[in-house]
Amino acid sequence: MNLSMKWLGDYVNIDVPIKDYCHALTMSGSKVECYTEEGKDIKNVVVGKILSVVPHENSDHLVVCQVEVGKDAPVQIVTGASNVNAGDIVPVALDGSTLPNGVKIKKGKLRGVESNGMLCSLGELGLDKRDFPYAIEDGIFIMQEECTIGQDIQSAIGLNDISVEFEITSNRPDCLSVIGLARETAATYGIPLNVKAPEFKGVDGDINEMLSVSIHNTEKCRRYCAGIVKNVKIEPSPRWLRERLRASGVRPINNFVDITNYVMLEYGQPMHAFDLRYVEGAQINVRNAVKGEKIMTLDGVERELDENMLVIADEKKPVAVAGVMGGEYSGIMDDTTTVVFESAYFEPAQVRCTSKALKLKSDASSRYEKGVDRLISMTCLRRAFELVELLGAGEVLNTVIDCDYTDKTPAVVDFDSKWTNDFLGTDIPEEDMINYLDRLGFEVKDGKVIAPSFRIDIECKADIAEEIARIYGYNEIPSTDFRGIARAEYTEEQKFIRTLRNTAVSLGGYETATYSFVSPKYFEKIKLPENSRLRNAVKIMNPLGEDTSVMRTTSLPSILDVLSFNYNNRNEKACLFEIAKEYIPVSEEKPYINGDTLANSGEKKHKYEYSLPEEPQTLVIGMYGGNSDFYALKGMIEQIFSEMHIDGIEYIRAEESDEFDEKSAFHPGRSAVALKDGKALGIFGEIHPDVQENYGIGTKTYAAKLKIDELMNVSCSEIKYSPLPKFPAASRDLSLIVDDEVPAAELERAITKAVGKILEKVTLFDVYKGKQIADGKKSVSYSITMRSHEGTLTDEQADNAVKKALKALAAIGAEIRS
Repeated sequence: MNLSMKWLGDYVNIDVPIKDYCHALTMSGSKVECYTEEGKDIKNVVVGKILSVVPHENSDHLVVCQVEVGKDAPVQIVTGASNVNAGDIVPVALDGSTLPNGVKIKKGKLRGVESNGMLCSLGELGLDKRDFPYAIEDGIFIMQEECTIGQDIQSAIGLNDISVEFEITSNRPDCLSVIGLARETAATYGIPLNVKAPEFKGVDGDINEMLSVSIHNTEKCRRYCAGIVKNVKIEPSPRWLRERLRASGVRPINNFVDITNYVMLEYGQPMHAFDLRYVEGAQINVRNAVKGEKIMTLDGVERELDENMLVIADEKKPVAVAGVMGGEYSGIMDDTTTVVFESAYFEPAQVRCTSKALKLKSDASSRYEKGVDRLISMTCLRRAFELVELLGAGEVLNTVIDCDYTDKTPAVVDFDSKWTNDFLGTDIPEEDMINYLDRLGFEVKDGKVIAPSFRIDIECKADIAEEIARIYGYNEIPSTDFRGIARAEYTEEQKFIRTLRNTAVSLGGYETATYSFVSPKYFEKIKLPENSRLRNAVKIMNPLGEDTSVMRTTSLPSILDVLSFNYNNRNEKACLFEIAKEYIPVSEEKPYINGDTLANSGEKKHKYEYSLPEEPQTLVIGMYGGNSDFYALKGMIEQIFSEMHIDGIEYIRAEESDEFDEKSAFHPGRSAVALKDGKALGIFGEIHPDVQENYGIGTKTYAAKLKIDELMNVSCSEIKYSPLPKFPAASRDLSLIVDDEVPAAELERAITKAVGKILEKVTLFDVYKGKQIADGKKSVSYSITMRSHEGTLTDEQADNAVKKALKALAAIGAEIRS
């Protein structure tokens, strides 16, 4: 619903900044989507008067105009328009001006003659002929408005309204109207609402002599009001009406069509106008359609009706689909002389069913199907007649037809201020509650709340409490816990996984999510051994297909699949991770016969006992491209261990561990298993070239799989404070010669064990192979930092510790490099 702020000013006197207004209405329950300021993108365009028009000296189709624009001297403008003459009032875009869509106007020369701006057409101002019917489409806009020379064009032609777009929920159809939103505005700000009852004079005449109305289905149509206007004059609507329709998102057409649209926007009640010439027999029958009956609707489509649809028919045929759209010959023509105005209440469900069945949506159907005020039909008819007289569009008969079968009993709800306060958790005085309800149009009487007819959504005390709460102010309601419900908190496992996820993201990973059901072919793609326990997967009884027929027992293929997708879509690099569950069967399926036989056969039915699989969670990481390599992945894993407070990690070659059958997917010399106290926490490394080829990845790929359950078991949940050291550290460097096959981690473990409790850290700072080193050997250098918390280490203590380390290193074949 688009609300014109100028139109709103007819009913409430409000002068606040538009942003404040939008915020206030949103907070009181009428959500604002956005607002649009008309003419905001037009700058430095003013009203000008053409003083003279002379031919261009170097062109047959250009003319040179001297234009008065309210400044000391006229400006010279060259134009190719043929409809300009001296004395014309026109829009002038001066040098440095801006037009819609960001068009900039600068002074320059046309065929050697200086031009200091541009004369504008309707289209260049973002308008068309429907906005100003007297103008021409393909020429300069010659203005007939009352304005002054030099005046901004926005104010001169009424292009200065603000349109506020509201999102109206389906339970509040009363807000699909200017008056409805004005009522909300008045209630929000606590200011008076000024809505006058429409009045018209009319001319003498008995409508019953010209028209008859019969409602044949009073369940689907509870009320039908009709009136007649004679001697109509079909012409454009006045500018004020066209402006309001335009700001509301409706294009003006002619005065009678505009009146029906105006009333619909103002009151929320759709209306229709018929040309009496095409109402055969001067009869209006509101009835169900006959099956197979057809009607040509206003959109030019012939539609077949059925007996469940309600139609407005004359003596012989349908002339409109009730509440949806009129027929082809029901509209207003240029030569129309007598008009029948219709204002009716149609049952919402039947309008929606008809609209859906015909695949036909209109502004009228969207309002009727949500529900309109059942008591407002006659008021809207009188408002239409008031506008007809105001516009001088015809002579209104002072008699009307009103077929009324409406139940006028209002909705009544018990009023209990104590219950409302308990329900909301507030302490609002009863007097204030009554005031809030009164501002919204409710009446509180004898312990009851009487809802107005336009509030079709009021059913219970909670609805009344909501009305009080939104006017009182949602921000004024204190925060309270739900009674009888424990406070929701993360479990320790959820906290752990949350930290794990955040850490992976902080290290540059992008989280992905894959299906838990996979193809058995995945086992072959990662070269899983034939006797691997991971090949024993849970089979899905009703799979979508073979590619999704088993539950995954390893999450590694899933991340490789995503890496493959990224690589084959030309992503130069990727670093992805997933918190993934695996499904490990704990027992075989055990079929047993229950004694029942299948119908029409002697076969026994089989039932199966299943043990639910274990569902260990894993963190699986995959990367390629960019700076991806074995050590980058190892650094990520070490940082994850650090963030999860897991220390004392050891690393061994993947082929030395039997914990992970997925090691077949890794390069045998470039993969490792992380251990904590002998328990395997995860595997990581470079993917085997054959596996990369199976996935169509043409670059080195790295992956890791960490067991989340094992990480939780060894994680230190309590962070212990360590004071700053009181005594200085002592450091020693060792350069060792060792066989090339001896891993650096084994040397580090030997040093750590030998030095003992005074060891602070061991840092590998160099690995060298070269001319000075024998074949099959390597030089490995460590920096050893030692510190005692009991006193300063002496050189003798430090040297003795290093001697112990050298002795331990010698046992595994390491010797001091000379």
